[in-house]
Amino acid sequence: MPDKPSVLFVCVHNAGRSQMAAAWLTHLAGGRIEVRSAGSAPADQVNPAAVEAMREAGVDMSAEVPKVLTVEAVQASDYVITMGCGDTCPVFPGKKYLDWKLDDPAGQGVDAVRPIRDEIRARIEALITEIDAGTDTGRKA
Repeated sequence: MPDKPSVLFVCVHNAGRSQMAAAWLTHLAGGRIEVRSAGSAPADQVNPAAVEAMREAGVDMSAEVPKVLTVEAVQASDYVITMGCGDTCPVFPGKKYLDWKLDDPAGQGVDAVRPIRDEIRARIEALITEIDAGTDTGRKA
């Protein structure tokens, strides 16, 4: 669908926060929103503690792999949500940019990742409400 809204989550390693956000949005949006995630310096694998924390919440992201951030991914997205990638994210007119300040789960155990997972879920629920309400003014049809 050309009018299907799309969201890109970006963090440096694309191994924790952005992967959890993408998994939550995929899980909660029921296919209404196109979801991407990427990193400016992708890790070799998704953070195992993040995978486990999401599994505990009923979301399987065990098959995900970190992906490199491309200009094309940003251009193809209506929302670009950064999580600590700084100036490495290209900026284009007509996109809605948000920067979510979240603790980095890198090197943390599952106990430390659970509150990050839960905060991301709350933000994703609010994002879905915003998108569903049509307040994504930067969207291009």
